[in-house]
Amino acid sequence: MYLEAKETARLYKLLSEKLGSDTTEAMFKYIDNKTERSVEATIKTLATKDDITNLRNASKDDITNLRNETKDDIANLRKEVGDGFVNLYKQIGENQTTNMKWMFIFWIGQAATTVGFILLFLKK
Repeated sequence: MYLEAKETARLYKLLSEKLGSDTTEAMFKYIDNKTERSVEATIKTLATKDDITNLRNASKDDITNLRNETKDDIANLRKEVGDGFVNLYKQIGENQTTNMKWMFIFWIGQAATTVGFILLFLKK
């Protein structure tokens, strides 16, 4: 710090000899203002430990909520799929009963037709 102040005083002296004290003072004020604005802008964009802690806590809460919602969605999906399989098995059972009924009717018809042809050939 001491070295910077010494160099700044030397630079001020050299510039005031060449440019005049008013111009040099205006230039130093301009540089100071620009530096202050730059530092303030940098400070506004920097995150503090509290900001990072708050972000981590919020992220943890969001992740926990997302996990819970996902678990609920998976449980609901499993229930819906299980209900769908129950309905599917019920329909398959009903279709099997209907198919068996029609197969017996077909077989009886075929058997009657076959017996009819055999009797027809035996009578000739």
